[in-house]
Amino acid sequence: MFGQPTENAIDTSNAGEAERVRELLRANDELKELNAQLRDAQDKLMQSEKLASIGQLAAGVAHEINNPIGYIFSNFGTLEKYMARLFDMLNAYEAAEVDLAGTPRAALLKALREENEIEYLKEDIPTLMAESKEGITRVRTIVQNLKDFSRVDTSQEWVMADLHHGIDSTLSIVANEIKYKAEVTKEYGAIPDVECLPSELNQVFMNLLVNAAHAIQAERGAITVRTGVRDTHVWVEVHDNGSGISRENQARIFDPFFTTKPVGKGTGLGLSLSYGIVKKHDGQIEVESELGVGTTFRVVLPIVRAIRPVVPSATES
Repeated sequence: MFGQPTENAIDTSNAGEAERVRELLRANDELKELNAQLRDAQDKLMQSEKLASIGQLAAGVAHEINNPIGYIFSNFGTLEKYMARLFDMLNAYEAAEVDLAGTPRAALLKALREENEIEYLKEDIPTLMAESKEGITRVRTIVQNLKDFSRVDTSQEWVMADLHHGIDSTLSIVANEIKYKAEVTKEYGAIPDVECLPSELNQVFMNLLVNAAHAIQAERGAITVRTGVRDTHVWVEVHDNGSGISRENQARIFDPFFTTKPVGKGTGLGLSLSYGIVKKHDGQIEVESELGVGTTFRVVLPIVRAIRPVVPSATES
């Protein structure tokens, strides 16, 4: 004859079921966390691929522009020499005109000179030539800065690079974003070259500079870029006197998709990607901010990366 289950048996069964539920809940939480990390990695990878595509596009455009600019610049130099020779001849003709005074030919030359405003042209043509040459020089500088910023025309390898050169190139690229918002002051220290992926660090500098400009609410603010060296590390600071970041938001600004900008003004990936790039360089990125006073981002990088241990492959182990 079968009896009723004892109270201990029921308790044991319930306890086992409860433990299984807890394990399932833990596994579910871990799965959610892994999914979130996977989405984060996918988003960063997509953004990284987009940035690489933009860099390749910039390098390609720079290369295509560089060729015609090169021969325009060369031809312009030759044109300047030709114009100087023509002006020499014109001066000689004007001197000979005195010897023809009182003749019909002298009257004709005078009429032509006045009709064509030769005296004005002699003053205006050199000015136009100088302004045009300056414009071509500026275009060449912009093209070079595009190439320096993207660095796609060189292999993506770790190299010893001048951070000041990268910052200057980046400032040139984002000049239109900043020039109506703030004055930029550079306080560069004497720093050595740093082992890095230059185009990736340029992306970090660009994010910090654009964010600084966007943080400025006044009619015109100030952005200061400082550099220095400390022991085996160099540091780069981007300071603005903008609106500042609240203390609770400072803990989240490096999270993917977190942004305090209005909808459509920011993806929330800029600082997250910058954080990843700096970590990839064995560095640190820090922030100090006060509402209504301003913000300072500080990037600290080793001059030379730590030597990575070689992990043996499966066939070698």
